[in-house]
Amino acid sequence: MPPIISIVGKSQSGKTTLIEKLIPELKKRGYGIGIIKHASHKFDIDKKGKDSWRHKAAGADTVIVASPGAIAMVKDHHSESLEHLEMYFQDMDIVITEGYKKKDKPKIEVFRAAAHKELLCRNDKTLVALVTDTDADLNVPRFRLEEIEKLADFIEKEYIKG
Repeated sequence: MPPIISIVGKSQSGKTTLIEKLIPELKKRGYGIGIIKHASHKFDIDKKGKDSWRHKAAGADTVIVASPGAIAMVKDHHSESLEHLEMYFQDMDIVITEGYKKKDKPKIEVFRAAAHKELLCRNDKTLVALVTDTDADLNVPRFRLEEIEKLADFIEKEYIKG
């Protein structure tokens, strides 16, 4: 199983934007990147009325839509646990989650002063880095919001090449 790191932060802190910038930097270095986006609410990626939606609505436990360049799967799954999702990422070099702030995985917090007043992971033993526009010091490596290459260097050294 590849290593898992979680990008965490409060709502509107910039987690998705950071991940969007980090993916191409790690891909350019030749790594396979898996992403798990934690949703705290129920979601549906299948559109009502489409054949795959109709199959699922009819009772199929798993539906895969396959095209020449991609697959998408909708599967009944009774756990959002990272341990139950690991099997889908065995061919990746690293898995990055957005969210899972309560899980016991290495965390990189994104914190912007304009979005929030308090850090999320001030007392979290699993915090391994901070990405921020402030001078906050939590005794972990700190990166500016634009220092994507340096953050990728850190991830590569500590988690991919370890």
